[in-house]
Amino acid sequence: MEIPSKYEPNRVEGHWYAYWMKHDFFSSKPDDREPYTIVIPPPNVTGVLHMGHMLNNTIQDVLIRRARLLGKNACWVPGMDHASIATEAKVVAKLKEEGINKANLSREDFLKHAWDWTNEYGGVILQQLKKLGCSCDWDRTKFTMDDDMSASVIKVFVDLYNKGLIYRGYRMVNWDPEAKTTLSDEEVIYEERQGNLYYLAYPIEGSDEKVIIATTRPETILGDTAICINPNDERYHHLRGKKAIVPLCNRVIPIIEDEYVDIEFGTGCLKVTPAHDENDKNLGDKHNLEVVDIFNEDATLNSYGLHYEGKDRFVVRKEISKELEEKGFLVKTEQHLNKVGTSERTKAVIEPRLSDQWFLKMEDLSKPALDGVLKTGDIKLYPSKFDNTYRHWMENIRDWNISRQLWWGQQIPAYYYGDGQDDYVVAETPEEALKLAQSKNPKVQESDLRQDPDVLDTWFSSWLWPISVFGGILEPDNKEVSYYYPTNDLVTGPDILFFWVARMIIAGYEYRGEKPFQNVYLTGLVRDKQRRKMSKSLGNSPDALKLIEDFGADGVRVGLLLSSAAGNDLLFDEALCQQGSNFANKIWNAFRLIKGWEVADIPQPEAAKTGIEWYTAKLNQTLVEIEDHFSKYRISDALMAIYKLVWDDFCSWLLEIVKPAYQQPIDKTTFDVVIHLFEENLKLLHPFMPFLTEEVWQHIAERTPENALMVSNWPTAETANTALIADFDFAAEVIAGIRTIRKEKNIPQKDALELSILNSEKVGGKMDAIITKLANLSKLETIDSSLEGALTFRVKSNEYFIPISGAIDVEAEIQKITEELNYTKGFLKSVQKKLSNERFVNNAPEQVVAIERKKAADAEAKIETLEKSLTSLK
Repeated sequence: MEIPSKYEPNRVEGHWYAYWMKHDFFSSKPDDREPYTIVIPPPNVTGVLHMGHMLNNTIQDVLIRRARLLGKNACWVPGMDHASIATEAKVVAKLKEEGINKANLSREDFLKHAWDWTNEYGGVILQQLKKLGCSCDWDRTKFTMDDDMSASVIKVFVDLYNKGLIYRGYRMVNWDPEAKTTLSDEEVIYEERQGNLYYLAYPIEGSDEKVIIATTRPETILGDTAICINPNDERYHHLRGKKAIVPLCNRVIPIIEDEYVDIEFGTGCLKVTPAHDENDKNLGDKHNLEVVDIFNEDATLNSYGLHYEGKDRFVVRKEISKELEEKGFLVKTEQHLNKVGTSERTKAVIEPRLSDQWFLKMEDLSKPALDGVLKTGDIKLYPSKFDNTYRHWMENIRDWNISRQLWWGQQIPAYYYGDGQDDYVVAETPEEALKLAQSKNPKVQESDLRQDPDVLDTWFSSWLWPISVFGGILEPDNKEVSYYYPTNDLVTGPDILFFWVARMIIAGYEYRGEKPFQNVYLTGLVRDKQRRKMSKSLGNSPDALKLIEDFGADGVRVGLLLSSAAGNDLLFDEALCQQGSNFANKIWNAFRLIKGWEVADIPQPEAAKTGIEWYTAKLNQTLVEIEDHFSKYRISDALMAIYKLVWDDFCSWLLEIVKPAYQQPIDKTTFDVVIHLFEENLKLLHPFMPFLTEEVWQHIAERTPENALMVSNWPTAETANTALIADFDFAAEVIAGIRTIRKEKNIPQKDALELSILNSEKVGGKMDAIITKLANLSKLETIDSSLEGALTFRVKSNEYFIPISGAIDVEAEIQKITEELNYTKGFLKSVQKKLSNERFVNNAPEQVVAIERKKAADAEAKIETLEKSLTSLK
């Protein structure tokens, strides 16, 4: 097979991905092997590949490919989330472009459009993941709206309802006026925003007096139904039992007393708007206040909004403050920084709104999930710093608002049959619902049933993901879920620790009686070099597919992982991908070098034999290090260990040691072992760089599909010869010392040198052959005393002498060394002066003093070496 002159990822990647797919290497079926299972965090069906996906899925692919090489039955389940809010918004926007208003469509017609959109545009991201090299079992691809997945969701809803854990309640909820749906508390993102505090004067009925009240939302005065004062606030005792008049709308409202009011905040008076604030609603319930809702579902004002009816809330805020000022009700305005809740999906400012919704009681459900992470250790979070975050949320968990006012999603299986508040039943099918309804009221007919129009929160389907993808809700004892569950590793971002991770753990304990996974690897966020989160709006997020095109998938994977410690944000720079691409080229060129050697049946040189022994020891040492990194989910550190092994130890050292002389053959023994070691390197690299490694592997020899790299075996670590590694490290310093002298004295590498060693360290001569070859020595000897007339360098306490024998200009060298010696003596004098200053030594940090003492010791050693070199030259 002809070897191309350079590595071309664009040519290689599609070929090998198709090869792996053709031979079914990604698929998994239960057998007698140990399973290793990952379920992909299902991206939104609307999604396209971005940097966060790239990082997350690269890590998953590394874990799954390594598991295959370890001989496990690796199963990586891909899929997508139907993303109710995001998808419905996309479909509505598309219909609007076509001149169609959702309000004019029936639910069935709208869902047909939604499915058409999903089938045409959905799933793009899964195809893009293939470009990255993701080795998912694509035959297992699941969608949260698949029939069996939806049936699982409905079954769980009914079960939880029958257990008394799901209830319907009229509550204050988070309302997204753009998506026109309620949101759970976790879907509200709080942002600090600069606003205003408006001081308004409310007239007191039957007098000329006015009471001043501060508010950040003047438009909501139209929904005020009381003014509240603290009974302990003497300033307002005279207002007890009186009434106030709401500006503009002239509604007469009571003045009530409650210790809830903070005397110190604002004016100490509170306007109460029960329909638009949760705390006000609690006050309203306590004092039996009227509830006046002034907003439509899109946050425009309704008929209670007077002449502002139909206008947006923020438009009204500007206009009403102007009117209040003109009519003498606005006393003053101050700038005010406050936290504003926004929708995690649409970014719209949330409105508190009273609404009938479905809720899931979480307190008892969450206890096993809390214990599973923090008490029993069944589930481990990496990094463990997230344990406290998890604890705080789980210990303060609130009931989950699971209903959404949308059409795209699983429709809530509640069926109404009468006009009473409790005239409904919950059942998996309309047929079962009819039987239940008739058991309550025999006169109910099928035509009387009306299914609740709301759908379930998208997370209510994805919290079942590790179970439902294996059919474990509908068939709890089936072969697949019994084999693959619990799964092994979950890789996701910390931003959905509560949305998804915690809820999956809750569902796992409730429906399987055990954890859904063993380990949760929480990646950091991908940020730019300025530490800004990557986003389309900032324009700082590179095109993921363009990066793959420019640097190759392997280059991008390496670039992402080299700086991606678990839980720490990744500061992305395209230079990292260039580094990954350079690494791929380094490996390719190393392969071309080896395959370019002529092989002959000749004796093995001593240097090659020793070099192979050393590299084998280094490989075994690195294998142990890699295993430790993987066990602690330090994926970046594992890659760096392999990177150094291959780039430094294999390419820069071993290949130089074994490389035959110009136009000379290499011995077969060495060649065969070097090829074997190269293959071991490729196995270690494969999870990180699957395309390049498979390409090189297949070029090394003709392979059958059964012998493809992807299905080979992970190297097994043997005991490393650490003494040999230490000897080589010492030899490498000697070689570096000789090379430094060559560089400083402009002595060409082709000119052979002699080296004499004053062996104070009593180092053995095992590495002499390697030193001789790599330093190009004509003679290497051990001596008993210093050698006169030679260049000198030191490694630890050994001294090394290189006779100059006409290789350099002696007078020029004497002058150069003298200048360096005088400079070093001057430097030492300044350091010693600082160390002789008692105030400095006693007051400076211990670490600073230690650094200065080391500077002095290093200078003294250098002076000694320079003086010996000078003596030998004179």
